[in-house]
Amino acid sequence: MPLTQAESVIKNIIREIAQECAAHGEIVSETLVAFMVKAVVLDPSNGFNIDRTLMKSDVQKLVKLCVTRLLDTKNPSLDTIKMQVYFDMNYTSREDFLEEHHRVLESRLSSVSREITDNRASAREELESLYRKIVSYVLLRSGLGSPTDLKIVREATAALQSVFPQAELGTFLTLSKKDKERQLKELTMIVTGIRLFNRDCGKGGEGIDDLPAILHEAIPATTQYIDSQLQNAQEQVYHYTAILEKVTKNPLMGQELQQYMIKEALYNMRQYEIFLQIILSDVITCAQEVEMMTKQLAAELEQLKMTIKSKTAVPTSQVFPIFMALANLWTSFQDETVSISILSNLTTHLEPFLGAHDVLFPEKVMQALLHDVTVKTDASRIKEHMDHRVCLSDFKKLEWFFPETTANFDKLLIQYRGFCGYTLATTDGLLLPGNPSIGILKYKEKYYNFNTRDAAYLFAENPEKYIDLIKEMAKKHAELIQLLELHQQFETLIPYSQMRDVDKHYIKPITKCENSTQTDTHILQPTIVRAYEWNEWELRRKAIKLANLRQKITHSVQTDLSHMRRENCSQVYLSKNVGTQSMTEGGSQVPKPQIYIAGLRGGQTKKTEGVRVNLTRAVDET
Repeated sequence: MPLTQAESVIKNIIREIAQECAAHGEIVSETLVAFMVKAVVLDPSNGFNIDRTLMKSDVQKLVKLCVTRLLDTKNPSLDTIKMQVYFDMNYTSREDFLEEHHRVLESRLSSVSREITDNRASAREELESLYRKIVSYVLLRSGLGSPTDLKIVREATAALQSVFPQAELGTFLTLSKKDKERQLKELTMIVTGIRLFNRDCGKGGEGIDDLPAILHEAIPATTQYIDSQLQNAQEQVYHYTAILEKVTKNPLMGQELQQYMIKEALYNMRQYEIFLQIILSDVITCAQEVEMMTKQLAAELEQLKMTIKSKTAVPTSQVFPIFMALANLWTSFQDETVSISILSNLTTHLEPFLGAHDVLFPEKVMQALLHDVTVKTDASRIKEHMDHRVCLSDFKKLEWFFPETTANFDKLLIQYRGFCGYTLATTDGLLLPGNPSIGILKYKEKYYNFNTRDAAYLFAENPEKYIDLIKEMAKKHAELIQLLELHQQFETLIPYSQMRDVDKHYIKPITKCENSTQTDTHILQPTIVRAYEWNEWELRRKAIKLANLRQKITHSVQTDLSHMRRENCSQVYLSKNVGTQSMTEGGSQVPKPQIYIAGLRGGQTKKTEGVRVNLTRAVDET
């Protein structure tokens, strides 16, 4: 079947289903019907073959099944799908929302801007009319009051005349269209800054709301409301999870509780919890932006006051940039106000998709189901197995990541939105939060975490088996495709908001470890020839020098000044110890002289007389 013909058939089927539902008093959108058609076709229990062309009987069967599911208002599964479709159609990221918001504002102002830029006024009345249009444009673009309020118009006109007198309209009309548009935007920003400064000084500001004060009240109120809704949703999630855990241990109990559709109710409440967390994250970001902008606004106003003080004339180069900065800050405040309003309305409109819980599980029924059941929170489940970690030595071919060894651990995109894949596959769809501290498994460039170490080991033995089981389960429960982010397995059901975030599926872990490297200074022996010369004139100079040396004689001269300044060294032979031996031994001894002189100490006579006595023995006597 050609593509255009197939699209025509699908559109007819969607239109027929929507008409059938409308005939029964249920108004459904075409987006919801299209999702339901794909969900019914994917469900293997319905017996549709995707590769085969649909016959007339198949179309009738498809329409009947879709209408039946869309009219089952007490089914939490349908409520979950409706919630997902509504959220996907109404929620955008912060950046996309602000971009779209500014685009809508520009489109609304395009007609007013065109009237000004295309104007060819020449008469006095026409010029006055053009000036009034510029004032209206400034008010509409700035969003500071209505252009029909006379007080606001007078204040804006006075501010505009101070920077753009009516006499300059002639110069304005000679500009090109792009230059006119650019000047209109600049005038709007300057006039907005002047009015904001006058408001701060208490001299004007008619029709300008105190956006910082409004946001400081609205953000905490919105945060508190979302927190309370989130706590209630989590409490119900913990109850449903505890009941389903008990059912998995007692199969007979599961048959009795099948009519209550507890599993579908769990999916519905988990999806609601996830959406609330996304909205709450945006509200927190908005609160941080408002806090930062409030400080910047106060700083800019203070700087403007210090610049102007009591001066009668101030250079435009000093004050115009500050006026424009004030206008930009105020525009950001307006963006945050709209963003908070949208997020608050989105939260409120999600509540109708929870109506089946009160019908299926009134207070008495829940008390009976929770009898002898231990209710655990997600935090307590994670805390139970915090110390039970995967041992890397048990897995040689698989790669595991841990918080302390992975730099971007918190940014890894965990499959099944962080729920335990093993528990999901083996307990017929029970959603238990995984514990990243146990270890994150990397398999085919995807990451999985588990609620217990045993679950991690069993899943790692045969990952393909459990992945296929979860895929087949998602075909039976279409709400799991978006709840568990299984869009890659079911590309035909990827919502637009998920297609814009495809890049985040490719975040790679950055592992951390202690390493050291050492580089040799010179790995290879140097091959530089120091005597190499590339300059032929240098080679010629050296050749002439060598040729001249052949005809020279070397002389050395030593003068009195250079004497003993040269270092010399000499080498001598050391003396030898030599001994001789004769045939006979002989020796001689000389007598020791012994001579004494008597009378040296004096006597009775005045004259000293000494007597010399030689007592040395003769040589013969010795």
